Amino acid sequence: MAKQKIVLAYSGGLDTSIILKWLKETYDAEIIAFTADIGQKDELDGLEAKALATGASKIYIDDLREEFAKDFIFPMFQAGALYEGQYLLGTSIARPLIAKRMVEIARKEGATAIAHGATGKGNDQVRFELTAAALAPELEVIAPWRLEEFRETFPGRAEMIAYAEKHGIPVTASAAKPYSTDRNLLHISFESGMLEDPWFDPSATSNKDMFVLSVDPEDAPDQAEYVELNFEKGNCVGLNGDKMDPLTVMERLNELGGKHGIGRVDMVENRFVGMKSRGVYETPGGTILFTAHRKMESLTMDREVMSLRDSLISRYATLVYNGFWFAPERLALQALVDESQKNVTGTVRLKLYKGNVIGAGVQSPVSLYNPDIATMEADPTQAYNQGDAAGFIRLNALRLKVSSGVEQSKK
Repeated sequence: MAKQKIVLAYSGGLDTSIILKWLKETYDAEIIAFTADIGQKDELDGLEAKALATGASKIYIDDLREEFAKDFIFPMFQAGALYEGQYLLGTSIARPLIAKRMVEIARKEGATAIAHGATGKGNDQVRFELTAAALAPELEVIAPWRLEEFRETFPGRAEMIAYAEKHGIPVTASAAKPYSTDRNLLHISFESGMLEDPWFDPSATSNKDMFVLSVDPEDAPDQAEYVELNFEKGNCVGLNGDKMDPLTVMERLNELGGKHGIGRVDMVENRFVGMKSRGVYETPGGTILFTAHRKMESLTMDREVMSLRDSLISRYATLVYNGFWFAPERLALQALVDESQKNVTGTVRLKLYKGNVIGAGVQSPVSLYNPDIATMEADPTQAYNQGDAAGFIRLNALRLKVSSGVEQSKK
C-alpha cells in the first residue's frame, strides 16, 4: 500500500525542518517539500540539500517572483490597499500565491494533504487554509502547531534544537537575532522577541543592524534623487522612460527606496484571530509605487469613481490581510478596481530624500485637469460661470438652514 503524501510549505528554518521530520514519523508519510522563491534572496541557499537530508522525498523550489509581482502585488496596488492606514500587506499578499502553488503540487503528486508551520496564534494559518478551501477543498490541511501532541513534544526552542541534534537535522538556531523575519519581493517584516514590547525603539542607533532592505533615513544620501514612474491603466510599466516588466519595476524601486531609507513602518495591528500584535516593516519599493499610483490617479480618475473606490479600500485591504484573496467578494471588488484604472495612464515624477517620497510633477495624455477651467484668471473656455456658484451654494445650504431653524425653535 502506497504511503500517504503530504506537501509541506518549507523554509529550511528550525520550525519547518522539525515539522518535516515529525510529519514523516507521525504519519508514516512521504513528505514533499515546497519552497516558493518570491524574493527571499540568499535565504534559499542550500535548501534542497537540507530538505533531502531531513527526510523529504523531493523538494520543489519554484521561482514565482514574476507571478507574484504581476498577478498579486500589482492588482493589490491598483486597489490602493492599505491595512489600518499603514501596512502595505507584504506578508499577507504572498500567502495565497504560496498556497495556490502547494495545491497545484499536491494534485500533480497525488498528495492527500498539505501542511504548514504557521502557529495557531497568527494570521498565516488562516491565509493558507482559506486559499486551500477555495481552490482544493478536498485536500486535508495539517497544522502541527495546532495539535496538542506536537506542542507537548516541543514546548520551546530548546526541545526543538535537541530533537534536531538527535535526528541529525541540519539547522542553525541562535539567539543572535531575537526576532522573526519574513522576506519577499515586496517587503521584509520583523516581529516577536524584543519587538513584543511596543515601547522598544527599533529606529534607535543601536538597532540599525536589524534592518535589511533600507538604510537608516539619517544615513541616506544628502542629495535628493528624482525618479519618473510610467503608468498604463494603473500599472507601472517603466521607470524614467525605460519599459519594464512588473518584477523589474519592483526590484529597481526596492533598490532606490532602500538607498534613500524609504518605507519603514512600525505599528501595532489587529490580527484576524483577535489579538493585537506589533510589527516592523520595510517596504521601500512598494512605498514609492503606492505614492506614485495615488498621484497618477489624482490627475486621471473621475471624482465619484475615486470616492467609490476609496470607500472600498479598507474592505479590500482587510480581505487581503485576512486571507480572502480567492474569495468571490475580493474578485468582485477587483473587477470594479480594474474598471476604475482604465484611464490611470501617464507619468509621475517623485523626489526621494531621507525617508521621504515627495511629489515633483504629474502628466497624462488623458488628464482630467484643465488649467483653463481651474485658473483664477479669466476662463477662455467659458466652461464655468462663477455666478452659477450662488445657486449651487443656496441649494446645498437649504438643509442646513432648515436644520438650524428646528434647533432654534427648541430654545
